[in-house]
Amino acid sequence: MGKTFCKIDCQACAYRDSCRGCEATDGHPFGSACVIASCCLGQGKRESGCDCGTCSVKERLIAEFNALGIEDMEEVKDLHALKGSFVNLEYRLPSGQSIRFWDDDKIYLGNQLCKKGSDRCYGLAADEEHLLVSQYGEGGSDAEIVVYKRRS
Repeated sequence: MGKTFCKIDCQACAYRDSCRGCEATDGHPFGSACVIASCCLGQGKRESGCDCGTCSVKERLIAEFNALGIEDMEEVKDLHALKGSFVNLEYRLPSGQSIRFWDDDKIYLGNQLCKKGSDRCYGLAADEEHLLVSQYGEGGSDAEIVVYKRRS
């Protein structure tokens, strides 16, 4: 496993043996971009690393998710680095077409929160350009789009 720009400890990651880290891949650990690495590189933190606990991208995204005002969603307090394959659920559109929004190999910022008074969850995922809130049942079943929008 390689080194990261953001100082995330990757020892607990299930992909640690297949990921070369962002230092060796210039911020593209699985061949696609990483939202966190892009932030660190944008701040010129290639050698010294940055503390993404205070990452401005992460802070803005938390504020954007909370500003949506989804009534039965818990307050967003943290976002985590998530490989696209974890958040790339399939959604059925009213036309019957199935669609996926994310790149399985890109690293996004996201979280899973409980839906108040329900056994369903909210899934949050975002990159530099878009944010998505979906709700789903156990194991990502019966996924529905709540909000999908371009970030300003």
